Amino acid sequence: MGLTTVTPDAPAWDAFVEQRGGHLLQTARWGMLKRTFGWQDEVVALAYNGNLVAGALVLYRPLLRGRGTIAYVPRGPLVDWQDEEAVQALIAALDSSAQAHRAALLKIEPDEQDTPQMRARLATLGFRESPHTVQPPRTIVVDLDGGEEAILARMSQTTRRKVRLAARRGIAVREGDRAALESFNRLMQITGARNRFGVHSPEYYRRIYDLFVPHHAVLLMASFEDQDVAGLFAFALGRTAWYLYGASADLARERMPTYALQWEAMRWARAHGCTRYDLWGIPDVEEEVLEAQFQRRQDGLWGVYGFKRGFGGRIVRSVGAWDRPYRPLLYGAYRIAVGLRGALPMT
Repeated sequence: MGLTTVTPDAPAWDAFVEQRGGHLLQTARWGMLKRTFGWQDEVVALAYNGNLVAGALVLYRPLLRGRGTIAYVPRGPLVDWQDEEAVQALIAALDSSAQAHRAALLKIEPDEQDTPQMRARLATLGFRESPHTVQPPRTIVVDLDGGEEAILARMSQTTRRKVRLAARRGIAVREGDRAALESFNRLMQITGARNRFGVHSPEYYRRIYDLFVPHHAVLLMASFEDQDVAGLFAFALGRTAWYLYGASADLARERMPTYALQWEAMRWARAHGCTRYDLWGIPDVEEEVLEAQFQRRQDGLWGVYGFKRGFGGRIVRSVGAWDRPYRPLLYGAYRIAVGLRGALPMT
């Protein structure tokens, strides 16, 4: 086939990711974001006759007090998994890059549906399913086809009512400029304290704004009587949009600002040519378990499932995280640490 390993520049790689329907987390821009906060990033790609055909954004971070690194491919790699030559060549290129960075393991989280065939494919290639997922493997995807009334009609009656109620109760939504990040960061601190989870630093969201807005992201802010009460970041690449970060105040929650924000994010995504809106992350259990338990659980992602389920989407599960060990002793220590802590910090 004449495949060659190449290192494309950022615009060429991002154009390839978009053209292939790849994930936002595989863009060079995402690598630039993570680089600012302690990661190393590298694009490993294959070309045929000068045209990109496969590749991956690889992120590197020290592992277990600097005794090695972890090589991590978020929502990738991008390859035709049925093309044996391309798959083998890409894995060889990833192995070479990982070993040059003293990696104890290569962790991939393919943006592929969880099927027995995909699991078997990864196993035959020497990967083993990992107990440590970085990105949530299960999510809800809302179809944006049809007109706005069709999208609203697919929502639950309660969610549709709350979307419309927000406007009647005085909630106004606008696209936030960079100065609005001050309000957004204040709301993130309130949300983290209320829901007991860690939030990124203000610098993290400023870097996101500078890298992705306006072409691939929007900051939406909801206000009541000129006071910001909720905000979110939505992203778009190709036909898919993602809701990755959201925050809200304790004030005016009964006015449904978060419902208004999601609806405006869907409208923004449609205006940017997207046909899918990914609500990004629900508990990783089967739907019957979700429906049986969500009303009495608030831990982890359970607290957001009840909110997200009403927007009329479908539950989708990717194949999850898979590890390719290089240094058995260090990989074993990593597995023990994951078992003791539940997860290692990766973001």
